[in-house]
Amino acid sequence: MKIIIIGAGEVGHNLCTTLSAAGHNVTLIEQSEQRCEKLDEEQNARIITGNGSSARQLVDVDVATCDAFLAMTSDDRTNVISCSLAKGLGAKNTIARIHDETYSDNSVINYQLHFGIDLLVNPEAICAVELAKAIRNAGRVAVENFARGQIEVQQQRVAKGSRVIGRQLKDLKLDPRVRIGYILREGVTEVASADSELKEGDVLTLFGHPDTLFTLRERFDPKHKIEISRVVLFGGSETAISLIRLLTNPRFKVRVIEKDKAKCRSLAERFPNITVINGDATSLRLLEEEQIGSADYFVACTKDDEENILTCLQAAKLGADHVQLVINKGDYDQLLGILKTMLGIEVVVSPRQATADFMLRNLSSDATANLAEIPSGGRIIEVRIKHSSPCVGRKIKEIQLPRGSLFVALLHKFKAKVPAADDVILAGDRIVLIVNEDQEKAVLERLI
Repeated sequence: MKIIIIGAGEVGHNLCTTLSAAGHNVTLIEQSEQRCEKLDEEQNARIITGNGSSARQLVDVDVATCDAFLAMTSDDRTNVISCSLAKGLGAKNTIARIHDETYSDNSVINYQLHFGIDLLVNPEAICAVELAKAIRNAGRVAVENFARGQIEVQQQRVAKGSRVIGRQLKDLKLDPRVRIGYILREGVTEVASADSELKEGDVLTLFGHPDTLFTLRERFDPKHKIEISRVVLFGGSETAISLIRLLTNPRFKVRVIEKDKAKCRSLAERFPNITVINGDATSLRLLEEEQIGSADYFVACTKDDEENILTCLQAAKLGADHVQLVINKGDYDQLLGILKTMLGIEVVVSPRQATADFMLRNLSSDATANLAEIPSGGRIIEVRIKHSSPCVGRKIKEIQLPRGSLFVALLHKFKAKVPAADDVILAGDRIVLIVNEDQEKAVLERLI
């Protein structure tokens, strides 16, 4: 695959290394001559000194023939302009790195659609999704990275006294944004159908928006009590802001410790339901005063890796139940495993690495991807719908899947959802399905 990358910062540099190693033909455009000279010596890619938002420059690198154009500079406007120009000049797939929430706000205009960009990516938001997984639901199935956190998978036990016992799924009238995927009963897993009858002790796997799933818990377990999680974030960074948005449910009590007074004021105005503390979390005294040892989760997510590591170690020593760390620079890549295993830091994420992993998944030419295995021999798969697919233009209800297979999520270009019967499948969509292993071939014949 021919790929053009604009910008050789931490994210662009790492993408160049990762995609070149995966066998792609990569061209990297960077304005800094000094940085280009260094990259030319270490990268197995074509390195060009130039301006990625110049139409002439893009024509010179033959952008019309590229399969993917990735604008990864630290400046949103440069990325948006570069991608828009590349699309206009014939690039097949354009992806822009963005930070400012302005570009993801579609209330007035859809910036992505207006500028003809195929995908907007925020590395810090991708990291926030990874951090939020453990905080939002410790018992989930590990496929929540689908749709960048818009679709989550949770497990729920049907408890004694629940009114759903003895009823079929078709009679439950669940929120249409939720889908029961499969049922585990006495060690045997079966894919759910409209006729499935629920029994006490069943373990259900549900797909849907995280907050919608949470509101259903009481239906399956009448004695379910809302447990308050105390979350402390060190740093008012973009990662912290994205994480706060993912933890808007009242069951999360969020505190942010930030050195900069102006940032503190801005955070307090934007998120009135959180507590903002102006201070330095590297101070052991401050951590003790704020009783960090009683926190359920401590997340160090500033732009300073050394301070993040130091505060995580202090928080763990003080007794915080779960400690999470954000690493920004590539200097610590070799230490990530040590930080997790030897220092008691449960989750370590890197914006640059999270973006590289995300890009590898999105740029893969494979029509299917395996997301998770089901104990009974089935699996959860993601299918990319091509223009030649026989299901393009058809409604979900018109596609007859074999018994034991089920649509659980649909990702259009701009949003993800649990599919409804009348949703139309378009070229470029991604569909997540539960399939039995022996029926996978028959299912794929209907979709690919």
